Amino acid sequence: MKADEIRKRFLDFFVTNGHAAVASSSLVPSDPSVLLTTAGMQQFKPYYTGEVDAVRDFGAKSTASCQKSFRTSDIDEVGDERHLTFFEMLGNFSFGGYEKREAITLAFDFITKEMALPISYVTVFEGSHSTSSGQAVPRDEESAGIWKELGVTDVRYEGMEDVFWGPTGSSGPCGPTTEIYCKSGSGEDTEIWNVVFNQFFYNGSREDLLAGAVGKELKPLAQFGVDTGMGLERLVMVSQGTKTVFETDLFLPLITKLPTGTAERTARIFADHARAIAFLVSDGVRPMNKGAGYVLRRLMRRIIAQGMDGALFAGLTREIFKKYAVVYPELNEVVITGVFNDEYVKFQKTMAQGAKELGRMDAVTPQAAFKLFESYGLPYEAIKEMAPDKTASLTRADFDKEFEKHQAISRAGAEKKFGGHGLILDTGELKAGSEEELKKVTRLHTATHLLQQALRDVLGSEVEQRGSDITVERTRFDFSFARKVTAEELKKVEDIVNARVKEDLPMTFVEMPLVEAKKTGALYYFKEKYPDTVKVYYVGTTLASAYSKEFCGGPHVTHTSALGVFKIIKEEAVSQGIRRIRATVE
Repeated sequence: MKADEIRKRFLDFFVTNGHAAVASSSLVPSDPSVLLTTAGMQQFKPYYTGEVDAVRDFGAKSTASCQKSFRTSDIDEVGDERHLTFFEMLGNFSFGGYEKREAITLAFDFITKEMALPISYVTVFEGSHSTSSGQAVPRDEESAGIWKELGVTDVRYEGMEDVFWGPTGSSGPCGPTTEIYCKSGSGEDTEIWNVVFNQFFYNGSREDLLAGAVGKELKPLAQFGVDTGMGLERLVMVSQGTKTVFETDLFLPLITKLPTGTAERTARIFADHARAIAFLVSDGVRPMNKGAGYVLRRLMRRIIAQGMDGALFAGLTREIFKKYAVVYPELNEVVITGVFNDEYVKFQKTMAQGAKELGRMDAVTPQAAFKLFESYGLPYEAIKEMAPDKTASLTRADFDKEFEKHQAISRAGAEKKFGGHGLILDTGELKAGSEEELKKVTRLHTATHLLQQALRDVLGSEVEQRGSDITVERTRFDFSFARKVTAEELKKVEDIVNARVKEDLPMTFVEMPLVEAKKTGALYYFKEKYPDTVKVYYVGTTLASAYSKEFCGGPHVTHTSALGVFKIIKEEAVSQGIRRIRATVE
């Protein structure tokens, strides 16, 4: 059975069983606690906690998806038989719709009937005698009993580290799991599906949970949640009877495009990284030295350092497009190859310079490695590939420590800049070089509220904040929009803001619970994690009739007349679907 059929069969099975099929969310997540989307449940987190209503949004209490996912922790391991960066995660999710019996039965029926695969064994939670809040989580005898009723006799108990799923990010739903194992073509038992029962909410990370962090609390969720994840690549491997995922029809078309004699490890790296690059670029990520852009740059420069050029990459991209474009129409072959070629040209120049500097070194210390990265753009992987003897003692952990030191220095140097609009809540003070600077950025910050609402007035509600940065010279506002904003539209936006300034409207705030604040229609930054109580700043005499209202922590002027004349300086593209406006007040 081909991968495309397996993906479709999974979704069709769950739609037939009362689930709504939901499209994959972007690899760039709305959850600010994670860098990239790592699992299918991330787009559904608010539905488990009851913040939003699944029936209203999907027409059902249960959903199914095939989610684009990315694990940065596996980049260095790619090249062996099993590790990947980009992968597709099949999953079914229920938000109070059903519980353990239905979830386990659905999984059993899909594996044994739809896929006709034998189950080797399953695992269930052995129980925990203590958690950080002193509660005991009991042994999951219910799940064990259901599996045995279905005819699976090999049921194995495991501990919290293996079969108790922690929150994705800094807090969230969690609970015991049951895992399903099937045999691969090599005869090895392989975990293909993890069925998580979200019974609790934990105010901390998975690491906190395992460590029993003091002060972190584990509370029962108001509604029982089911969250499952099954890697498509692993399921295809088991179904097609191959020894590794690289022998399946997801990877063979890529690997066969590589030059004859390409080493097996290199072939796997090229195939994995090409897929990952294609999907990251198509979701708007661009190479840079921070965030998701740094991950993309690592991938690109790693394969370039190992011999990937523009022509070879274009051939792989063509195969990726043929394989995935119907399922993921956001893939754009021209854009993907264009971004790669731009980075290739940049890296060829810096690699030649960096290679000379590397040649002068007897051994590469973490400090020297970071200098090569900072000065010549050589990522850790490229340095290791270019000089394996000189980097024998260099580790990723040591390099990352140097990278983190640099980030801390950069943050300290930026303290005079106000970069917190939409990202900082309850900021008791604003760092600025002088009282005059403080006044200026306060005016610009308030003007940014008006700018966002004016953009929505002119361009429509598809405009959503995607970032902001404010200095004493200007405000920079990033927003979602599919095309260039015309000069006429920019003039309308500018005029609207200045009209609100002339009206001398009051700017004030009301503090309220997060759930209530969301009901007011106030705008909020989609990536921000907000506390239980927030401030809603609004421009107007009342919250209900306000021209602009947003979650924010300040600072703001008290009346719009204090802003002066608002002027847009520039409008430009940041990435696919994301635009940027720079503006000032005079």
